[in-house]
Amino acid sequence: MKVLIVDDEPLARDELEYLLTQNQVVTKVQQADSISAAITQLVAMPMDLVFLDISLSNENGFDLADKLHQLATPPLVVFATAYDQYAVRAFNIDAIDYVLKPFEQRRIDQALAKAATALQTRSVDQRETNLTPTPMANAVISITEDEKTRVLKQRDILAGFVENGELVIITATQRIGAHQTLSWLLTRLAPEQFMQIHRSMVVNVNAVSEVEPWFNHTYQITLTNGDKMPVSRSFVKEMKQRLNM
Repeated sequence: MKVLIVDDEPLARDELEYLLTQNQVVTKVQQADSISAAITQLVAMPMDLVFLDISLSNENGFDLADKLHQLATPPLVVFATAYDQYAVRAFNIDAIDYVLKPFEQRRIDQALAKAATALQTRSVDQRETNLTPTPMANAVISITEDEKTRVLKQRDILAGFVENGELVIITATQRIGAHQTLSWLLTRLAPEQFMQIHRSMVVNVNAVSEVEPWFNHTYQITLTNGDKMPVSRSFVKEMKQRLNM
């Protein structure tokens, strides 16, 4: 695993690098002391994971986290900071962990374990996407559950999301579980009809009845059946474009 440390404090960077190199999953560690330096390094050499401080001299680590989504393959993010009040905001932009200073080997190892699992899932999803044909204008999808196959009209699907490791598909009258991934579902849904609002959630554009601001500059969608779905900051821009906001 290739890791980039972004922190304006040299001692903090060196301490974290030492702890990272004690874990065998880490193959390379680089350091950056500013957002511009971090972006330069990430463009030159894609990294798997970024340990990111929030307070960077006159900069804010959240600004870099937002810019990471512009990369072809964004790295995962662990916020590594002395401040605990930003944890909720960090997880709203899909950070995989939030580690407080002073660093401890146990917490760094936990964060690396989460990253390794997430990277493995990403790799599997990418392989499934590459092996599965791009969806054509199919009006239905088939879900096999307990040896019974349900045939669903795409227009009847309100949303799909992952819950406790299981894919859940919601229609106006049903809640259907399936032993599949969200990537599997995305490759079968008509892209002009559905939009992803979270890394583990997709909704039918025609099923959105309300959109309201939520906390920390995120949004919440209400579907026609009354269910409410959070919109991750990573997908706010796309949502606004799709809904002509």
